[in-house]
Amino acid sequence: MGRVYNFSAGPAVLPEEVLKEAADEMLDYRGTGMSVMEMSHRSKAFETIIQEAESDLRELMNIPDNYKVLFLQGGASLQFSMIPQNLMKNGVADYIITGQWAKKAFKEAQKYGKAVAVASSEDKTFSYIPDCSDLPIDDDADYVYICENNTIYGTKFKTLPDTKGKTLVADVSSCFLSEPVDVTRYGVIYGGVQKNIGPAGVVIVIIREDLITEDVLPGTPTMCQYKIHADAGSLYNTPPAYGIYICGKVFKWLKKQGGLDAMKERNEKKAKILYDFLDQSSLFHGTVAKEDRSLMNVPFVTGNADLDAEFVKEAKAAGLENLKGHRSVGGMRASIYNAMPMEGVEKLVEFMKKFEEEHQA
Repeated sequence: MGRVYNFSAGPAVLPEEVLKEAADEMLDYRGTGMSVMEMSHRSKAFETIIQEAESDLRELMNIPDNYKVLFLQGGASLQFSMIPQNLMKNGVADYIITGQWAKKAFKEAQKYGKAVAVASSEDKTFSYIPDCSDLPIDDDADYVYICENNTIYGTKFKTLPDTKGKTLVADVSSCFLSEPVDVTRYGVIYGGVQKNIGPAGVVIVIIREDLITEDVLPGTPTMCQYKIHADAGSLYNTPPAYGIYICGKVFKWLKKQGGLDAMKERNEKKAKILYDFLDQSSLFHGTVAKEDRSLMNVPFVTGNADLDAEFVKEAKAAGLENLKGHRSVGGMRASIYNAMPMEGVEKLVEFMKKFEEEHQA
């Protein structure tokens, strides 16, 4: 069987040319006589890999000089603890709850101080983004936290919340590098790379320098201190070297595609093909308020659980993989990240049309 169209939410589809390039270099990376998997993270060759990766990411996102880029481990989930451990100076933080991951981050923060849910969309199964134009932000809040794109529920903040001058922290795991971003509006932007950038095992943290201090909560493990990693250039311990190498290749691929403006345009076109079909379909329908729809994750249902299961099964047989929705919501979800080609979405819609014709009452 050849390659399938992989709609997985993560680990997810990677650009084919990146995989081919990595395959070509698997046994001998640029004349070193060894694979990147085998080389010392202190070697000249790896030093070049991580420095180029950082420099390309800075260029893609236009990251100002007063922000550090850290390549860390522990997934986005470890950041749920690291953020309060490093940033909760007054012991207060405000959280906007728009899905499972924001909720988990909020619960974790409660272990370290007073975490306050200042807005939530849980009342309608996280199918929309709450109005964040005038939130009851605490005067002594150390930061305001959002999950910018909600992988499970398919919602996306189109407008950042008014944090009333407080530091904004954003988990962008599932929309990382999908469109241009104004880094200066955030104190911390972070995300696991396994959705839109690379293989599982790397989390990238972009953090403003004034937030990196030795003044962390008592008992914070050394490995959970941003300053330790920033001072060591992400090489305090052995980093996820091979994952960083693949991320670096994806950054180069993105630059070749025309950068984040070009990606946004392409992602909007891809998402439009699918949303336009859902909006006129008599069998399938989307589950998200139109104005809050994600470009990356598109959940949809038929309204009949058995039919949903049948659809997922038939789609798999047709080479359309991983369309089952998250276990907490059911139905289907198509994740159409940067590396999903346009024809993948076209094939999906073609299949949905055919399925609709065959299953209409």
